[in-house]
Amino acid sequence: MTLEGRTVAVIGSGYMGGGIAQVLALAGAEVRIADVDADTTRANLDRLVAEARAFAAEDLFPAHAPDTIAGRVHAAESFEAAVEGADFVEEAVPEKIGIKHEVLRRVSAAAAPDTVIGSNTSTILIGRIAEAVARPERFLGVHFSNPAPFIPGVEVIAHAGTDPAILPGVEELVRAVGKQPARISDADGFVLNRLQYALFSEASQLVDEGVASAEDVDTIVRTTFGFRLPFFGPFAIADMAGLDVYRFCFESLQGRWPERFATPRALAEHVENGRLGTKSGGGFLDVPAERVPELVAYRNKAYARMAQLIDELGPAPLGKEGDR
Repeated sequence: MTLEGRTVAVIGSGYMGGGIAQVLALAGAEVRIADVDADTTRANLDRLVAEARAFAAEDLFPAHAPDTIAGRVHAAESFEAAVEGADFVEEAVPEKIGIKHEVLRRVSAAAAPDTVIGSNTSTILIGRIAEAVARPERFLGVHFSNPAPFIPGVEVIAHAGTDPAILPGVEELVRAVGKQPARISDADGFVLNRLQYALFSEASQLVDEGVASAEDVDTIVRTTFGFRLPFFGPFAIADMAGLDVYRFCFESLQGRWPERFATPRALAEHVENGRLGTKSGGGFLDVPAERVPELVAYRNKAYARMAQLIDELGPAPLGKEGDR
């Protein structure tokens, strides 16, 4: 699917909104961007084209990207001008509820009644933002991650009043720009940030307790369980490890932190019912026994290729030149 013939508005043309505009244009859409004033919008458009030129030179974007983005992304004079005739609007203004409400009042009043409006919020409940939207049934969260051109996952978040009929179309649009949508309920932190900040909290406690330095915690995360995460989520990893093993590990941690590491109810139920993961034919995910050898072969190939890629790229330039 491409977005040829579609007109999309992106409200807020900073690094998040600008990146979203780039991928929309590369997928075939005519994109209008708008920011706090026309001069800011035009300056940001120039930046997006310059970025595309740099990305193309590094083979991160296709060679045609600078010309395509220059031809398909247009600087609108105002929010209202940007959304006129658009069939989808993505709001990407700063994470302050007052700013979002002010902008979305204007945008939803000016847009056609059936225009779907998404918010790129990463933390604010969609239902709360929807209070300022005319016809809130056509409003939802469409949360890209930074940097938007390169991170594939997008949270699609309906609030209690969202019309469910709009969800498949939004998911199609997300797939058309080369991203992977995941349908999420409207809850504090959604999924991405609830997990991300839970990990950061535990990592910070390890450093505070003197268990390891920040550098060594980062090394453990990226070279052990983090090494698996590009290919498998936490439930697939648990199933392959064995849910009985996971329960044992939770019980071990409970000796020191009985509440913090209480055994999850679903894990205990799976083990009690003999659903131990891939070794028993099912756990959180159902993997038929005949497909387990194929899964193991994929896992091994994936990890080997990841190691090769990391060797090819070299270490991230996080320290001093002499430390690398």
